[in-house]
This record gives sequence, structure tokens and C-alpha cells, in this order.
Amino acid sequence: MSEIVDELARVQSAYDQPTLKLLNQRTAPVVLAVFRSVFGRDVRTVPAARLHDQVNAYLHDLRLAGADDLPTGDGRDLCLRWMRGQWLIRSVDAEGDETYSLTSHAQDALALVRSLTRDRARLSEHRISTILTTVRRFNTDANPDAGARVTLLNTEIARLQAERDRIVEGGDLPEMSVDYMREGYNEVQQLVSGLPSEFARVEEAFDTMRSEVLAAFRAEERPAGEVVAEYLDRVDTLMTATPEGRAFSGAVSLLRDETLLRQLRADLAELLDHPRAHELLTAGDRTDLLGTVALIRSGLDAVIAQRKRVSATLRDYIENHDAARDRELDAVLRHLEGELTTWMETAGPRAVVDVPLLPPRAVVRHLRERFPDPAASLAPPPLDESTTTPEEDVRLDDLLAQGGPSTDRLEQALEGWLDEDPDRRRSLGDLFASLSLDLRRPVEVFGLLQLATSRGMAAADDTEPWATTRPDGSARVLAVPRVGAAPDPTTEETR
Repeated sequence: MSEIVDELARVQSAYDQPTLKLLNQRTAPVVLAVFRSVFGRDVRTVPAARLHDQVNAYLHDLRLAGADDLPTGDGRDLCLRWMRGQWLIRSVDAEGDETYSLTSHAQDALALVRSLTRDRARLSEHRISTILTTVRRFNTDANPDAGARVTLLNTEIARLQAERDRIVEGGDLPEMSVDYMREGYNEVQQLVSGLPSEFARVEEAFDTMRSEVLAAFRAEERPAGEVVAEYLDRVDTLMTATPEGRAFSGAVSLLRDETLLRQLRADLAELLDHPRAHELLTAGDRTDLLGTVALIRSGLDAVIAQRKRVSATLRDYIENHDAARDRELDAVLRHLEGELTTWMETAGPRAVVDVPLLPPRAVVRHLRERFPDPAASLAPPPLDESTTTPEEDVRLDDLLAQGGPSTDRLEQALEGWLDEDPDRRRSLGDLFASLSLDLRRPVEVFGLLQLATSRGMAAADDTEPWATTRPDGSARVLAVPRVGAAPDPTTEETR
């Protein structure tokens, strides 16, 4: 009696799964037909607005065709209902748009319907051969007895060597029957069609882990440091925290092996080039098998992207969550509650307190936009000590000759020139020509013009040549505006 009760409990728990709930409802054929029409191996996500419109269009076509047991409601209501049934997932893509995707439960239901619409598998030579090969390979890999494992390997090597020698010697290749080929193609299709639901199941496990971690972190029932340390460790071990994650991490090494994937692509291409393939497989079946490697890659990318989203969400929450601020807010609310209790001891039942909805606005005339940078006040790094010595001595006079204008000496010369008889002064060029050779460098021209301008001396429209001499002895003539002496103020007042 207890045995049948246990079996009933297990069966009831299976019927509580979203997959059987979907298949057991009255509108299941219509829902699965919509899913098969919208989602495919190359269509994993659909924009929310587009799916709503497609569901409305499909229901309209089914009503015109006289179909029975149609679900009630428009496309948006049905999509929300299917989300509550855990058959659809609504998420936000990288561009910020809402999208729908199938859950693993819906994909399992579609895989079951897909297998039932194909030719039913039955006892055949291919199935028995597959069972024997799988059991032999599993026993070879898992046998703990080293001697037994060596014996199995030697037997397999001898069998393969004998088959190779027979073919090399010209032996006939056995021709596979149509039933054998059909069974083989069906088995490969069933294995490949189960991959999307397996990948989706791992994604959902990561999403469930994210919700559990965030809920436990928000509870703050333990010290913040302990919570952060524990859940950061769980983030680092997401791949091993669930059975789905452990299974996926064990398969990743095989799925990421480029050599195995290339060999898989080559084997599928040869199988599809078989003469029997064109009569046993439809064009859609051939396309699905050719896209197996792409399906594996996209599933891997989706799972890894989901894992990264979980890690990023938890990291952002931990970085932005301020427990101290929450405690301060809690203390303020408790203080307000205490003040309210004190006020209620003397206030009447109809007492009113004017409390502004918003605090007064602070008037700030100026806010600093730039703050001092401590790095700006640091001393410059020390100069590297040079171990080389100059080939010749450097004199101070040579260094000064390469510098700017000699302002002090030029100013003395200009003052003496201005003190002379105005009738003898013609232009500033005469003064420059009378200077010593070391004061007639090209750079001294700019210094003399600056001093003359500061004294109110005006420049004429024409120019005059100034002969300059560089420190190396080379000469250069510059065309400089003609500058005269400053006008006499007493003369201007008399005029």
C-alpha cells in the first residue's frame, strides 16, 4: 500500500511541473502551435510588442479557420498568462527593449511534441547497436579495474584493426538499410533538439540563484561583512552551486574543444551528403542538423552571458548598497516615532501640526566646481644623474648668448638715447646700430621694441632695416617698423 502511495506522490509532483501543466490544459495544441510558429532554433528571443501582434494575428487566422478551444484574451494578456505559467520569460536586452523567450519547460514540451510528430522509434538493428556501443564505451571509461580496462581497449583495437585490414585488402563495404539510416537520423535529431532546453535550464538555474542571493542579502539578518563574504563566494562558485551548473561545467570543456566541433561539423556534412539523406530528411531537418555547431555556440554564449549578468547584478548591489545609510534612516524614523508618542501625551484628538511636504530650498550663491588637486602641489621628480661628461667645457657667456633679451642693458641704452638732443635723434634703428655686438642679437630687437612701446613711442607705417648678429657670428637683416622718440608733452600743450 505504501509503495503505490509513494508512486502516486511522485507522479503528482511530476504533474505539478510546468511542462505537464502546459500539455495537460485544454488549449495546449494552440499554445504549442503558436510557440512553434514564433520561436525556432535561430529565433531565441522576440520583441514583446511583436509577439503580442503575432499572437493576435494567429488567433484571428485560427478563428477564421474554425479552430476549437482557442484561448481567450488578446496577445498581451495571453503572454502575461503564459509568463505566470512559467512558459515564457520576459527580459530586457542590451538596447533596453523588452523581449520574450521560451523557458526550458516550454522547450521540453515542444521537444516532446516534435518527437511525436516524427516517425516513432522502434526496436531496430541501429538501436541495439547504439545501446551496445554506448554500454561498451561507458564501461571502458568507468571500469575501475586497470586490467579489465586494458583488455577492453585491446579488444576494441583488434576489432578496428581487423576491419581496417579487411577494407584495405578490398573487402566490400556493408550497405546500410533504409530503416537503419532512418533510425540513425532520428536519433541524432532527438539528441540535437534537446540541447536548447538543456541550455535554457542552466540559464534559469543562474537566474534563480540570483533571486535567492538578492533576497537573502536584502534581509540583512546577519552582519553585513558576513553576508558579503558568503554571497561573493557563492557568486564565484555559481557553476558548481546547482546540479545544472555542475553538469554544464563538465560539458563546457568538450563543447569548447575546437577540434571536436570541427570534427562534428565534418561528420554532419558527410552524413548529409549520404545518398539516403535526400530521401529520408526534409529541407528543414537538413538545415537543423547543419546548424548544430552554431546551436552549441549560441547556447554556450547565452549561458555565459547569463552568468555574467548575475555576477554584475550582485556586484552592483553590493557596491551601491549602503547599510550605514539604511541604519541612519531607521534611527531617524524611530526618533520621529518617539517624538510623536511624547506629543500625543498632551495633544488632543483633533490637534493639528503644520508639517511642510518638502523642506525649504537651500540658497547657495556659488558652488565650487573645481577642488584643489593634492598631486598638483607635489615636488617634481628628481632629475636623473648623468654619468656622461660634455666633450668641451660650457661657459656662462655662451649660455647667456642663447637666452632672451638683455632688458637691463637695453633700458640703460634707451634712457641715454632719450636724454640726447631731440634734433640728433632720428629713429630707434640708429640706437640699435650703435649698440655693442652682443646687444645686436635678433632677440634684442624684441626687447628694445617692448621698452620703447612702454614709453609711449609710436611706430610709423614704413619700415627700416636693422642689422643683427647671431651668437655664432652670422648676420641677418630684419625689417622693423620705424619708431621715433616720444612726443614732448609741453610741446603738445603749447599746440
